[in-house]
Amino acid sequence: MLSLHLLIPCLIFPLLWFFLKCRRIIKAPHPPGPRGLPIVGNLHQLDNSILYLQFSQLSKIYGPIFSLKLGLRQAIVVSSAEIAKEIFKNNDLVFSNRPIVYGQQKLSYNGSEMAFSPYGDFWRDIRKLCVIHIFSAKRVSSYASIRKFEVKQMIKKISNHAASSSVTNLSEIVTSLTSTIICRIAFGRRYEDEGIERSKFHGMLHEFGAMMTAFFVCDYIPFMGWIDRLSGLRARLERNFKEMDEFYQEVIDEHLDPNREHGDEEVIVDVLLQLKKGRLFSIDLTFDHIKGVLMNMLVAATDTTSATAVWAMTALIKNPRVLKKLQEEIRISRFEKDFLNEDDIQNFSYLKAVIKETLRLYLPGPLLIPRESSEECIIGGYQIPTKTIVFVNAWAIHRDPNVWKDPEEFYPERFLENSINFYGKDFELIPFGAGRRICPGISMGVALLELILANLLYSFDWELPHGLLKEDIDTERSAGLSQHKKNHLCLLAKIPI
Repeated sequence: MLSLHLLIPCLIFPLLWFFLKCRRIIKAPHPPGPRGLPIVGNLHQLDNSILYLQFSQLSKIYGPIFSLKLGLRQAIVVSSAEIAKEIFKNNDLVFSNRPIVYGQQKLSYNGSEMAFSPYGDFWRDIRKLCVIHIFSAKRVSSYASIRKFEVKQMIKKISNHAASSSVTNLSEIVTSLTSTIICRIAFGRRYEDEGIERSKFHGMLHEFGAMMTAFFVCDYIPFMGWIDRLSGLRARLERNFKEMDEFYQEVIDEHLDPNREHGDEEVIVDVLLQLKKGRLFSIDLTFDHIKGVLMNMLVAATDTTSATAVWAMTALIKNPRVLKKLQEEIRISRFEKDFLNEDDIQNFSYLKAVIKETLRLYLPGPLLIPRESSEECIIGGYQIPTKTIVFVNAWAIHRDPNVWKDPEEFYPERFLENSINFYGKDFELIPFGAGRRICPGISMGVALLELILANLLYSFDWELPHGLLKEDIDTERSAGLSQHKKNHLCLLAKIPI
């Protein structure tokens, strides 16, 4: 038995260490931030459509990490690469959760997928399933023929415009292209040539994006949630959910039909139905899980790729020097062909730099997807309570003058002079996020983006419509889950001599 004089220190020192640790945590201040009102907090000061701009201005006043009260919920905003590294790397486990937001939970089948599900065993399993069976290099490569065929169809359409000297609405034509490709990859069919069906499909997707980012009072002031019903917002959400659910179910029923004609490619819904039947993972896949993953594919892959392609063409038409240099790289060997395959463009270093610069200045998700702390911790010297919503303002980080020289200038050469990439290791450039919850579909999105841009610039010279100057091309953003160019990009395509 230990003597009393040995036992006392054994008890005192652990207690002393515990209290000193608690004292250090308690002494850490909360991040500064603007004063709010009782109950409402700072909600009345914020505009959902330009949050990234408002947050950027507030960071100039309160610093790279500041706090907000969103009704009864605590939030912080991070606006520097250094603090983002603390979130995504040093404390990634603490910040791997998602805040529960009514619209997103409803449309994601209560988080039955990767993007909005809470961090835990289910999320790890569903992500593993998707990484292995949907986003693997082999799977992405297997859909190269679909990408090639549909991009070729786009080039044919634009060639007709060029022949008649008519203006090409690149916003519409690229959005149509990306949705067609994703629909073929995910569902095994295209909706672009089906008249009323096409219009209904795109209308449904547009409404889905609006509902995903809609402001529900119940998320921030629960006892005032009746306002959402009174305003009609909940009914609107229910209608969109019902439409989307019927669409997914139609696709599933079609692929369960034993008499269905099978295409050449094994599409994603088939892969998921086989996994459901085979029960190869610890989770018991339900139709809601399948619908949730299809939602991830349809919305994330379609929206982000089309938005980025249009932003890239916008930046190029506003920067003729860069456009000329990129076309020289793409056309330098003048391939004896009318189309560039994915293998042809792998060594186009300037094209890759242009894409990086586009994602730096015009990333489609300026605030990424918010996270939530699962426990109390210290970030940037400040105490962050449990269940704090975390906004990482990637838009501000990508324009930080302490990191980027001439940050507002579209200058792709900056990426020829360094090794910064967007795969989550360099926190100065995080268009796809970082850490455990980085977007798993980067390779699929980038492969399509490179193919679109390379062939648009290989096949055509691009000019502004008569009477327009490059200064007339605006860079306003539309509201939504992925922020597109607000006003359509309309250009004249000319077939090079």
